[in-house]
Amino acid sequence: MTASILTVDDSPSLRMAIRIALTGAGYDVTEAGDGVEGLSAAAAKRFDLIITDLNMPNMDGLTMIRELRKAPEQAGVPIIFLTTESDDAMKQQAKAAGATGWLVKPFVPEQLIKVSRKVLGR
Repeated sequence: MTASILTVDDSPSLRMAIRIALTGAGYDVTEAGDGVEGLSAAAAKRFDLIITDLNMPNMDGLTMIRELRKAPEQAGVPIIFLTTESDDAMKQQAKAAGATGWLVKPFVPEQLIKVSRKVLGR
């Protein structure tokens, strides 16, 4: 079965780059433009992995993760931050909120695929 990944980022060009990398690796990708859209997509369907930006309009990635982690149906879904932020304090906040991992932009497609495979266990 193909793993289903939700990507949440306010940059259309970045979402496209992520989609190209992940669909090329055989994953099914759904896109959302901010945390509000991400929560809505996650409420409609359970994903195997969620990759989110931190800084977005309407709802940031940290708030979205906190909201997702309140939902029992989202328990155990790995969430990776893909962001320009590399501050250790921010990483600690993300971990406390329930983030599984952290990748810094600009990302290398092979690295994104490697991390995705690792957290998905496939």
